[in-house]
Amino acid sequence: MGADGGTSRSSAAESGGAHKLYRHGHSPVHALPPHTKLAAVFAFVVVVVSTPREAMWAFALYAVLLGAVAYAARVPAGFLLKRLLIEVPFVAFAVLMPFVAEGERVGVLGLSLSVNGLWGAWNVLAKGTLGVAASVLLASTTELRELLLGLQRLRLPPLLVQIASFMIRYGDVITGEMRRMRIARESRGFEASGVRHWGVLAKSAGALFIRSYERGERVHLAMVSRGYAGSMPVIDDVTASRAQWSSALALPCAALVVCLLGWTL
Repeated sequence: MGADGGTSRSSAAESGGAHKLYRHGHSPVHALPPHTKLAAVFAFVVVVVSTPREAMWAFALYAVLLGAVAYAARVPAGFLLKRLLIEVPFVAFAVLMPFVAEGERVGVLGLSLSVNGLWGAWNVLAKGTLGVAASVLLASTTELRELLLGLQRLRLPPLLVQIASFMIRYGDVITGEMRRMRIARESRGFEASGVRHWGVLAKSAGALFIRSYERGERVHLAMVSRGYAGSMPVIDDVTASRAQWSSALALPCAALVVCLLGWTL
């Protein structure tokens, strides 16, 4: 159990720090406490979703606000745009809406499109893109361990925080195990090139499941032997000053002003 525990600890330490979306920096946005950034992003997304879809100028101003945050956080535009590709499935769904929606039709480039579908596609694209961009900025300026501390500080149910913590910490362990199994197969000359190799891949998946289950049992026994009784100890109590809250909430407050103008103008 010693070697396995060492591997788990090292992997947990790696996953508990930086992650692929995180961009190391020392900007004012990086320095904000995690729970203030979580609250700000949540409030910003709520405001964006509450904005009427007809106020197209409002969404342009939201994009400018996020651009200002990205500039303050020193997050390059290329870094942000590359990670926005995660919303491609939603873009594909939005593109289909004008063709399948019912109601009044309009001709665009020789195509008969639904007016309601066009508005719906715009609504999904604009609000979805802004929400994803805000989430990417949050992940780019906050380490995973800090996010968990922020959720804990915001009084999220402790059990959910623990589940998220274990998923993050041991996701890399399982990924590493999959990589080692793949290297072992390739070192023996195996290359999956057709249906006839599915049996080998299925056996590998079964072995991975058994190893992961056994490792989880060993980690749980190790935690119980060290006094775990269903709750994790609070090691770092993250606090935020009034000035830090004001800085974090500047984004959703500015967005709220835009939203109110969108409903009144």
